[in-house]
Amino acid sequence: MKRNTDTRASLDGNAMPQSKKRALSSEEAAACFREGLLETAEQQKYTSEYAKSSPYLHGVIHPLIEPSLLRSVRDEIETQVSFTEKETDIYKIFQSGDLANLDGLDDSSLSKLPSLLKLRDAMYSARFREYLSSVTGSGKLSGQKTDMAINVYTEGCHLLCHDDVIGSRRLSYILYLTDPDTPWKPEWGGALRLFPTTTKKDSNGEDVKIPSPDYSLSIPPAFNQLSFFTVQPGESFHDVEEVYHPRDDEDKTQKRVRMAISGWFHIPQEGEDGYEEGLEEKLAERSSLAQLQGRGDIYDLPQPQVVSWEEPEVEGKGKAKVEEQTEGEFTESDLAFLLQYIAPSYLTPDIAEEMSDAFSAESSLSLEQFLSDKFGSRVSAYIEEQERQPLPASADEIQAQRGWTVARPPHKHRYLYQHAYNDEDSDEPMNPIQELLNVLFPSQAFRKWLALVTGVDHLTSHNLLARRFRRGADYTLASAYAGAEPRLEFTLCLTPSPGWEKQEEEDEDEDEEANGSSAEAAKPKEKSDEAVEGPALGGYEIYMAGDDDEDEEEEDPTNASQVLGRKAKADPAIYRSAGADEDDGILFSTQAGWNRLSIVLRDSGTLKFVKYVSAAAKGDRWDITGEIGVEFDEDDEEEEEEGEGEEGFNSGEKEDDDSQDGGEQAGE
Repeated sequence: MKRNTDTRASLDGNAMPQSKKRALSSEEAAACFREGLLETAEQQKYTSEYAKSSPYLHGVIHPLIEPSLLRSVRDEIETQVSFTEKETDIYKIFQSGDLANLDGLDDSSLSKLPSLLKLRDAMYSARFREYLSSVTGSGKLSGQKTDMAINVYTEGCHLLCHDDVIGSRRLSYILYLTDPDTPWKPEWGGALRLFPTTTKKDSNGEDVKIPSPDYSLSIPPAFNQLSFFTVQPGESFHDVEEVYHPRDDEDKTQKRVRMAISGWFHIPQEGEDGYEEGLEEKLAERSSLAQLQGRGDIYDLPQPQVVSWEEPEVEGKGKAKVEEQTEGEFTESDLAFLLQYIAPSYLTPDIAEEMSDAFSAESSLSLEQFLSDKFGSRVSAYIEEQERQPLPASADEIQAQRGWTVARPPHKHRYLYQHAYNDEDSDEPMNPIQELLNVLFPSQAFRKWLALVTGVDHLTSHNLLARRFRRGADYTLASAYAGAEPRLEFTLCLTPSPGWEKQEEEDEDEDEEANGSSAEAAKPKEKSDEAVEGPALGGYEIYMAGDDDEDEEEEDPTNASQVLGRKAKADPAIYRSAGADEDDGILFSTQAGWNRLSIVLRDSGTLKFVKYVSAAAKGDRWDITGEIGVEFDEDDEEEEEEGEGEEGFNSGEKEDDDSQDGGEQAGE
């Protein structure tokens, strides 16, 4: 899928049009900043603070710009600059084009933005670059390669964890343009949050830095405040807190608009003082290798716990006994077992055949009201009780008190999870979530049912996980499946809270889907992530086509993967953008909801993520996921080509089917 990019002026090799570039004198530049900022005493103060900062080197200067100039800049932006709404797995923002393009505008257009142009030239002036270089000790900074944009965060907007590392970047910065007459309140969100790292040893015994799932420093926005930090591979992890919707007891007429100019200072380019031949290539190679090698992956949580389905069931204390059955034969004992959990309509021959046909055609199913009413009531009661109890704040406290673990690292994912229960010495009864993990989904009976409704016979292994995505905190970023063979994946969404999708849609389909009694329940649903009333809550799960473009791409600041330093081929790009008319690349999507099972046959390279859950949601997203190993052989392919049909629910003879890394130009 190709990404949408803004139309850009013709640029020279230094990313600046040669015709209109203008350098400010030292005096002109100094006049743009607040009085006294560039004097020696102020510089020494900020240098000392920067050197002692943690969790990694960063600084805050407040105020930065001469106040009347910055007010004029804000006025020009509000009246003259247009923005595009963009959303990916990692961010939701309103964004302008790259401000380097100002030089490509005609004189009439430029005359409407004199203060903005002056601010940009002052920020990249020799005087201020020398000042920042001295404060940070980062080395010389380029004045030719400018890299800045205006980003607006309104209620619900956010930017998830990343380290800003790509190419020649040396310093990241954010200059806030919030309302100068209405001071920003920290409880509105929108803070720049920094994540600490710990040093571990990789598989080769070399040091590798692992980011914590919890941030350790929050820097709220303020008008005329500059936040900045050195870009450090594997260390400068940060995010932008969601801008929160007003609570019921707050004034909802007051819009919360977090506006900022942000971007990067780069290493000197060829012809500039401080240029080092080959340095940019070395930096790019180092950042790419760090991603490809995955040196810290051994510390990722959760680690897969793949269990072979070929092995016999193990009986033990704390585990339910499941009667072993003959391989491939669906029996009355299997049916009786499944009826304890699954809605009866999904266990009838006619519906099973319809589901198999639908899956053969689409390689996916979405089944409403999958669990039986009786067992589903137990699950919903348990989840609702859990949500009434406050969670501890830190990852360590959550694990110690609740038995859940926080997924990490945060630049890949964050959520609470549990593996299958394996404490054979425990006398504690299993709760309904553990019962699904330990009894239903690992059972041979479920394996046979899954093979029956998908037409895929050879299911060899399972990796099961229960997840809880906390509102205002959790997500998974897009990752590609790298296996050589396709695999089955299922997600049973168990989110009882309302408001995730349009109520009228639920009402229209209620009769058909309440008991899964229609073939329509087995067909893929439309892109329900767009069917939301009120605040967009996120929490939807999306499968997207990977990028099959083998050509190397030039760095493009509107390309989300390049902006964040993630591999372009592991990035979902912009799947929602105002005015976009091209294919958004979405293969399958499901909104969070109650008692909905989705099954997908996932090919190598297909991307997948769960969108960040907004703090405006009325509850958390709960689900159980399974990754199912599949084997295909030549006999399967020949049977499919010959069109051999399914002979019935009880026969065990089924048709086989072998079909089937921000966020913005933000500097934050």
